[in-house]
Amino acid sequence: MEMAIVLASWVVVRMTGSSRVKSPKPCLVKKADPAIGVIRTGAVGCLAHNFCLSCSLLASSMQEASCAPPLLQRRVQGGALGPSSALPLPPTGTREAAFVYAISSAGVAFAVTRACSSGELEKCGCDRTVHGVSPEGFQWSGCSDNIAYGVAFSQSFVDVRERSKGASSSRALMNLHNNEAGRKAILTHMRVECKCHGVSGSCEVKTCWRAVPPFRQVGHALKEKFDGATEVEPRRVGSSRALVPRNAQFKPHTDEDLVYLEPSPDFCEQDMRSGVLGTRGRTCNKTSKAIDGCELLCCGRGFHTAQVELAERCSCKFHWCCFVKCRQCQRLVELHTCR
Repeated sequence: MEMAIVLASWVVVRMTGSSRVKSPKPCLVKKADPAIGVIRTGAVGCLAHNFCLSCSLLASSMQEASCAPPLLQRRVQGGALGPSSALPLPPTGTREAAFVYAISSAGVAFAVTRACSSGELEKCGCDRTVHGVSPEGFQWSGCSDNIAYGVAFSQSFVDVRERSKGASSSRALMNLHNNEAGRKAILTHMRVECKCHGVSGSCEVKTCWRAVPPFRQVGHALKEKFDGATEVEPRRVGSSRALVPRNAQFKPHTDEDLVYLEPSPDFCEQDMRSGVLGTRGRTCNKTSKAIDGCELLCCGRGFHTAQVELAERCSCKFHWCCFVKCRQCQRLVELHTCR
C-alpha cells in the first residue's frame, strides 16, 4: 500500500509540475468537459460529481501496484521514500523519467477503468459493446471493464500538460510517447475472465467479460520496456518533428516501447544539480545478487548492518472519501544500509 501511495504521488507531481509533493490536495471545479466528464483546474483534473482523483483515491485503486519496486530497487532514488516524504523525480529526459510517465499514465487509466466498472462514477459504467455469444461458444456477460473510457480520460488528464507546452518540443514528444506506451501496456494485456453457471458446479453456461490485468502485471511489462528503452533524438520528418533512434543501426521503436532523450546520470553519487540523491544511506538486500543487493546498489563502497526496531504502517484501509488509515506496528529487523 505504501508503494502505491508513492506511485500515486508521482502522478500528482506530474500533473502539478512540482518536483516535490508533501500532501495531496483535492482539486477545485473550474471547467467541465462534457465529452468525458472531466473537470479541470489548470493542469490538475477531477471527475465530475465530486469524484476526485486525489493521491489517496488513486492509491486505493492501485493497492496491487507493487510494480514500482522493480524501478525503486535500482540505483535511481526512491528506495527510502514514504508517503510523507518530499518526492524527488528522476532527471527529465532519462529512461527513468520515461518509466515514471508511462506508469503514471497507465495508473490513471487503470484507476478510472476500475472506478467505472465498480459503479463509482455516474458518467461511465461497464463496457456493454461486447455482448452476445462469442465464436468460442460462451456468453459475454455485458459488463466488461470500460478500458476505452479509462484510456480516453488518461489522455485528457495526463497529456494536457505536455500539449499545453506545444507538442513539437523534444521533451513533450518524449513524454507524450511514453504516456501512450503506458496505456498500451494495459490494452495489450487485457484478458478474458469467465464464470461457470450450472447445477453442482457444472459449466452448462459460461459467461465471460474483458477485464484489465492486475496492475502488477502492467508494471512488470513496463519494467521490461524500461530495460529495453530506445535512446532517440528529434528530427524533421516532412512538415513535422518526430523522435527517431539516435543510433541508426537500432530498429525503430514501436508505440509500446519507452523512449528517452538523455543518458541516465551516475546514480551512485549525489548530484543535487541533476536531482540525484546517490545511494549512500539506501537500504539494501544483503543476500541478493540482483540490483537491489548491497554489492551492486552500494556501488562497491560496502554497507553498514544494524539491529533496529522498525515502525511500520500496517492494516491500512481506505476510507471514503478520501483518506487511508493505518495502524503502527513494531518489528525488530536487521537493516543494511549503503556506506
